Amino acid sequence: MDLNLLWFVLLGVLLAGYAILDGFDLGVGIIHLIARNNEERRIMINSIGPLWDGNEVWLVTFGGAMFAAFPNAYATIFSGFYVAFMVLLFALIFRAVSIEFRSKRESQAWKTFWDWSFFGASALATFLFGVAAGNALIGIPVNAEGSFAGSFFDLVRPFPVLIGLMTVSFAAMHGSIYLYLKTEGKMQELVHPWMWRSFGFSLVFYMLSTVFLLSIMPQAVRNFHTHSWSWIFVVLSILAFANIPRAIFLGRPFYAFISSSWTILSLVFLFSFTLYPNLVVSSLSPDYSLNIYNAASSHKTLGIMAIIALIGMPFVLAYTAAIYWAFRGKVEITEHSY
Repeated sequence: MDLNLLWFVLLGVLLAGYAILDGFDLGVGIIHLIARNNEERRIMINSIGPLWDGNEVWLVTFGGAMFAAFPNAYATIFSGFYVAFMVLLFALIFRAVSIEFRSKRESQAWKTFWDWSFFGASALATFLFGVAAGNALIGIPVNAEGSFAGSFFDLVRPFPVLIGLMTVSFAAMHGSIYLYLKTEGKMQELVHPWMWRSFGFSLVFYMLSTVFLLSIMPQAVRNFHTHSWSWIFVVLSILAFANIPRAIFLGRPFYAFISSSWTILSLVFLFSFTLYPNLVVSSLSPDYSLNIYNAASSHKTLGIMAIIALIGMPFVLAYTAAIYWAFRGKVEITEHSY
């Protein structure tokens, strides 16, 4: 068994799980300010209240798995994105604090401050995830020693920024569909137009990002030419994305949410498949790129980790399913709510 490939696939699964599950959490934060009063904001926060911290476990697990399976790539990525990661960590912490602190005082100024903090931290974190993905696709300055040879401003380029904006728009779309699914009455009336608006922004940024990528990196489709079966995922991604407005128009939010989730899953697959077998693409020379073989731990380490993952993953999936089942249905505000 090719354990290096196995762990590349498992990292993709963890990344997809985080993108889908925490994607709607971040999306709710991004559109949070459309609420017209305190009750509507509480409904929005409580729609993700029991879930958001569990969803972030997928990101923590992704980071831990990369550290153990591909330590050289982990070190290069964190050295290159150090400032961005510190800002991202600050945003994720501030987002959590905003959710918890908002209800601690009755002052309107206090609530307003944390409402804006929740929005800003959610939007910033989502944007930074997209910028990181954009840089991963077009490459970063990595030298022959596998060290980052650039500066923070080398990461802020037009294409990564465009991917960052696309990520924000997709999260807003995913979150608005989730909110429509979890609410009723006036809240649905409030959220409904934002499903259309966020879909429109997502469509524009999706098309621009695709054209931009293919124009500056024609080699991005090399794996698709080598493995013709992969075009199935391209078609499925387009069909799922196209089904979102159809499901919204027909008043089927659950199908719209499934389509949105599948679109995100497909995009993670396309992102991973475009990178393969690389983990870190060097913009200085292809020979300096770190891939799943030259950046990996020993075969024994990967094997032990595979056994642990085989034992642990069913428990993680069962726990996630149980939590979502326990908190299914529409949001209700009680004395114990945020």
